[in-house]
Amino acid sequence: MVRVYLAEIAPLLIEETYQKYFRELPLWRQEKALRIRDAKGRARSVGAWALWQKVQKERGVEETSAFNLSHSGKYVLCACSEREVSSDQVGESNKIVQVNGGCKIGCDLEMVRKIRLPMAKRFFCPAEYEWIAGHKTEQAEWFFRYWVLKESFMKATRRGMGLDTRSFEIGWNEKMQPVLLRKPEEYGENYVYKEYEFRPKEVKIAVCTTDLEIDEKLHIRTF
Repeated sequence: MVRVYLAEIAPLLIEETYQKYFRELPLWRQEKALRIRDAKGRARSVGAWALWQKVQKERGVEETSAFNLSHSGKYVLCACSEREVSSDQVGESNKIVQVNGGCKIGCDLEMVRKIRLPMAKRFFCPAEYEWIAGHKTEQAEWFFRYWVLKESFMKATRRGMGLDTRSFEIGWNEKMQPVLLRKPEEYGENYVYKEYEFRPKEVKIAVCTTDLEIDEKLHIRTF
C-alpha cells in the first residue's frame, strides 16, 4: 500500500532545528542542500529527505522500498509503498532508480498561484487546456490540479521533464477522479492516481503509482 505524508518546513527555518535534521542526512544530500542559496530552498531540500527518514523509522520501511519526494512553497511531501524494488534498482547515493519491474511511484505538490493560459495551452493536451479555460473562476486551481497529475506520472515513469507533457492525457471518471486516458506505449503498466486535499485553495497534491492500493488519508507530520 502507498501512504502519503506531508509536513510544513517552518520549523526548519530556525537554525537550531535545521542543523538537527541536516546532520542526520546522508552526505550526498547534505551537499545538495549546501548548493542551494536561499534559506527556504535549503529547508525544503532538507525537509523532504528528513520526512522520508521519519517515515522509514516510523514504519520500518526498507531503503529499497519505492518512494518519491516533492516540495513546494512551505510544504514537503513523501509518498512510499510497502512494495520493494529489486536490488538492481538501487542507484548511486542510495537513490531509487526504477527500471523495468518493481513498484513505480511519483508524487507532486504545488502551491496554487496566478497562471497564464498560454502556458496551459503549451504544456497540456487540447482537451485538458479547454477544460481549464472553460472554468473561468477556477482556472488556477484546475491548472495546478492538472499539473500535479502530469508531474506525478512523469516522475513515476522516471522520465521526469524528459517526457513530453502532451504525450499522455488525463481525464475524469464519473466520480470526477483522475484517470489516464492515453499514455506512451512503453509504459504498459496500470497506473492509478490519488489526489489529496490539504487547504485546497492553497495547494494541490497528487500521487501516481503502479501499486493499486493507496491510502485514502494524507498523513501530517511535524519537524
